Amino acid sequence: MPFFVYCSIEIWITFAPYLTTKIMANTTTFSLTELPQAAQSLLDYADDRRIWMFIGEIGAGKTTLIQSLCKILGIEEAVTSPTFSLVNEYLDDNGQSVYHLDLYRLKSEAEAINMGIEDYLYSDAYSFIEWPQIIDNLLPEDVIRINLSVVDDSTRKMVFL
Repeated sequence: MPFFVYCSIEIWITFAPYLTTKIMANTTTFSLTELPQAAQSLLDYADDRRIWMFIGEIGAGKTTLIQSLCKILGIEEAVTSPTFSLVNEYLDDNGQSVYHLDLYRLKSEAEAINMGIEDYLYSDAYSFIEWPQIIDNLLPEDVIRINLSVVDDSTRKMVFL
């Protein structure tokens, strides 16, 4: 049985003046002690999708959630935020690359292209991307979008689609 007890939310997005589409978003809350179950359920929900966007204010838990996802994928080394290096590469328990990107310091889409963002977006590897807003136009259609927000000191709200 899935961990998530969530509700679905209809979101209408308008692209250009006349094209409107409906997408379904899911929302849930979890505590730090429930984080491993939340991460596992998120991996199950994602199915084969490998590009994940993490959006949220500083301290919302983006890196902490990515650490839990990496642990489930069998990464044994310490998972840290690549704020200054932009990208950290880890190997999962099958020897496959898992990328953790932090685009907070990038100023433009051109900077992202120059650092090779498309190599990560179109590989078969997991790419967990914090602060992805700068590359919205480059993202493939089947990306997982996760918005995290603080409910209280030990609880986070997650909206994902």
